[in-house]
Amino acid sequence: MKLVSLLLILLISSFSCKTKEEWKSRTIYQIITDRFARTQDTGECDLYKYCGGNYQGIIDKLDYIKGMGFDAIWLSPIVENSEGSYHGYHYTNFYKLNPHFGTEDDFKALVEACHKKDIWILLDVQANDVAPVGTNYESIVPFNSSEHYHDWCEIVDWNIQWQIENCRLVGLPDLKQENDYVAETLYNWINDLVKKYDVDGIRISLAMEVPKWFWDKFTKSAGVFQTGEIFNGNPSYVADYQNHMDSVLNYPLYYTLRTAFIQSFKRLEEYWLNYRSIFLYPEYNTIFIENNDVERFLHESNDKMQYINAAIFIFLWEGIPIFYYGGEQYFEGGVDPYNREPLWDNYDTSSELYQLLGKINEFRKNVKIWNFKIVQRLVDDNFYAFTRGNVLACFANKGSIERTILNHDFKNGDKLCNVLDSSDCVTVSGNGISISMKNYPKVYVKQ
Repeated sequence: MKLVSLLLILLISSFSCKTKEEWKSRTIYQIITDRFARTQDTGECDLYKYCGGNYQGIIDKLDYIKGMGFDAIWLSPIVENSEGSYHGYHYTNFYKLNPHFGTEDDFKALVEACHKKDIWILLDVQANDVAPVGTNYESIVPFNSSEHYHDWCEIVDWNIQWQIENCRLVGLPDLKQENDYVAETLYNWINDLVKKYDVDGIRISLAMEVPKWFWDKFTKSAGVFQTGEIFNGNPSYVADYQNHMDSVLNYPLYYTLRTAFIQSFKRLEEYWLNYRSIFLYPEYNTIFIENNDVERFLHESNDKMQYINAAIFIFLWEGIPIFYYGGEQYFEGGVDPYNREPLWDNYDTSSELYQLLGKINEFRKNVKIWNFKIVQRLVDDNFYAFTRGNVLACFANKGSIERTILNHDFKNGDKLCNVLDSSDCVTVSGNGISISMKNYPKVYVKQ
């Protein structure tokens, strides 16, 4: 009987653990818990302080997320923070939850509600630093002694890896992973956290500021999919971290896309020619055009059509798409905290981009786009086209454009229709595909 029970437990746990291969089929909607949805009016939002968003608010708006076709959400860190740290990155007690967002039962209810709707949880966690307490560590649980931290120094040169791993980011006490107690405690903490709350994956904050060897055991202890933040535009530097975790946030692609969709697609062409020889498994990396740490796309460019093109692009490119909350309502905030606007009173499901996201998410899943290789077809400064299987994706960054694609694998007479606009179909003729772009992206599929 005991053997049967053990086998059942192992069987259940094997089904509950979502692999990186399974995560390839998911698309992620990033939420800042304090800014996404609240259950009562707490007044005007001071972007530097708590504004009232909570777990019940997210539960109440899950259909809003599901309406765009997302089946995973990236949640802010959940542990207790120093007062005023609405973002969740200033840990004070690793074993308690942040009461501003709700109780343990509230968070468990959120996870359960998500899972009932087939929405997975990607939980933001960190193991690099704690709240800004200077050198008085008594209030930090469980790391309450100076021996748990590196000696005080500030990161002043981001080209020196020793500084990145051993010094303080904006004065935050830097945990000393070389200390056995610190390392083992963090390994046990992440294992317990994942199991207790049944989350499906973790996003690792500030992964580049912790020695790589630490992540080998940390990720195994987590036992779920991981994607690490390596805030750097150098593909070789970022790619090496994928030797220590399932996935990394693809910042090199982020920088490339900002340039491509605002200035010229030529840089994207160069990136495509090299990235597969640099990244170990690019298909598992998370890709994005904006997040909580960078200014929004529309702050850099006020062209909504450029933004829509870039937004649709990430759902068709190689990787796991992350879309930052509020983008569907064309938020345009600048640097932190102005890129962390409250969403309440702005849940417009008739928004043009809200509707397009629903269409592209449904299409991505139906054709299982992740199973097909990217083939670049035509690139110039203002136009970019690639295929994946029977899908032809076309993007523009400037006004109305006419192009004829001659490099393709379709046959004369093949009819291709745009999944974003069912009235838009083209027929291959004279070995060419004539594309007329009027700002909007086009995603053709062979009929």
